[in-house]
Amino acid sequence: MRKSLALPSVAIAAAAFPLLAMSSAAAHEGTTSFQADLGTLNQSGVEGTGMVTLDGNTATVMIEASGLLAGAPHAQHFHIGAQGTCPTDADNTDGDAFLSTTEGAPAYGAIGTSLTTEGDTSPDSGLAVDRFPTAEGGTLTYERTFEVSEDVHEAFDNGTAVLVLHGFDQNGSGTYDGDVMSDLDPSLPMEATAPVACGPLKAAQMGAAPAGGAETGAGSTAGIEAQAAMGVGALALAGAAGAGALAYRRRSADQA
Repeated sequence: MRKSLALPSVAIAAAAFPLLAMSSAAAHEGTTSFQADLGTLNQSGVEGTGMVTLDGNTATVMIEASGLLAGAPHAQHFHIGAQGTCPTDADNTDGDAFLSTTEGAPAYGAIGTSLTTEGDTSPDSGLAVDRFPTAEGGTLTYERTFEVSEDVHEAFDNGTAVLVLHGFDQNGSGTYDGDVMSDLDPSLPMEATAPVACGPLKAAQMGAAPAGGAETGAGSTAGIEAQAAMGVGALALAGAAGAGALAYRRRSADQA
């Protein structure tokens, strides 16, 4: 049988090259810290800081950001697999009023982790807006501990992990609306998904982030999804009485 023939080869390889037998957990022993200084995109005025501590594949993430749309949820992710840099507004090449998520992807890559407040953190939750933090008073504070996938950890190790925040009120209406629709889901306004702040995650000189993350949640088990996977979690945004009132609905991941 092919399986039985393969076993001696594995044993020989492990004996000749001990590093090949090292487990992923062993490869990531120890604690490392990373920091991102969030710079403004789309002239949003959003700024902030992200801190990530990796202990094996357990990540404790803390984010503070200001200048966001008050009372609205904001998608946030680790993007991976590209240059490990942030785009500029000059990368808006289609002539509309927005640097879109897709236009920024050559710099920061696809979603590796969705920084939700609870539940799944995989790319499948890229637009699970009911599970992203809300910017009360225009300020976002986030803390959570969860497991990251191997490809995300490798992105931190090789310098291609980038923290990106999304969603802003470009026309000043007090809610996500407008005539330009999202490049990720044409049923959504571009305001809901456009990137507003970005920072490469660089190794920090300081120690580990404080213990006591808000929650240990489900980790990412899937590989890197295509950038359009952000549209898998569904969102419907509607104006309602009171500034910034929003309504949400989730859409099935399988689309016709």
